[in-house]
Amino acid sequence: MGKETNPMATAGPIEGYLKVEPEVTVDGDTVTLDARGVYYRNLNAAVRAAFAEGAKTVNLRNVNGQRYIGNGVSGAGLRIEIDGVPGNDLAMFMDGPTVVVRGNAQDGVGNTMNAGTVYVHGDAGDVLGYGMRGGKVFVHGDVGYRVGIHMKAYENLVPIMCCGGKARDFFGEYMAGGVLVLLGHHTQFESQPLVGGFCGSGMHGGVIFLRGEVEPWQVGKECGIFTAGEEDMKTLRPVVEEWCSEFGEDPSAVMSGRFTKLVPVSHRPYGKLYTNM
Repeated sequence: MGKETNPMATAGPIEGYLKVEPEVTVDGDTVTLDARGVYYRNLNAAVRAAFAEGAKTVNLRNVNGQRYIGNGVSGAGLRIEIDGVPGNDLAMFMDGPTVVVRGNAQDGVGNTMNAGTVYVHGDAGDVLGYGMRGGKVFVHGDVGYRVGIHMKAYENLVPIMCCGGKARDFFGEYMAGGVLVLLGHHTQFESQPLVGGFCGSGMHGGVIFLRGEVEPWQVGKECGIFTAGEEDMKTLRPVVEEWCSEFGEDPSAVMSGRFTKLVPVSHRPYGKLYTNM
């Protein structure tokens, strides 16, 4: 027999990387893909192929920054389990499946998502839920900047995002619809404020719930600041209970805190700044 040749040794580093395909294991309607060293396009093609061939669950192992996982995948009852840290734009344009991340996630989770659910068992980055118009995103820990930006309700779809830790600036920026929740319950930044500045800046729809109090200087002038009442709790409770159920938290302990509600005071906050020609 001739000597086996490693294509990575004979090709350049980029060319060889592009040729790597994920190792595949099939067990009934569950497919496991080993993502170690696999280019993101190759990995995503393998995920789509698995679902096209009848898989109901795709387990991704050794994920290390591969982006666009779950993008455009459609169909209720489908599930993607991720072991590792997925790259940017996880579940972008997704329409129905459930994605579970057993680790942290980078930026852009749920970008323009239509339907489905994403659970992140660690922390997540910036710009979560950009333009999100349906579905749910739950993060166990802390999140970054501009989370919930441009979230919007679409026809009968109401997007929901619940973050269990703390957030940076521009939380809920330009929000146009949906429900955005920040709990400050599971955080690695105990000494920092619950949320940064410009919370709800440009907000003109939807509602933001913050577990705790917020100073007026932290909130965009487009928002009214209220204490959440009994009717608000009816909206909030099932969201918090789902967050607790997935991440093993005590719902009574989380719901015992006081919640602040932010809602827009105008549906056209910058209307007077425009010029009619």
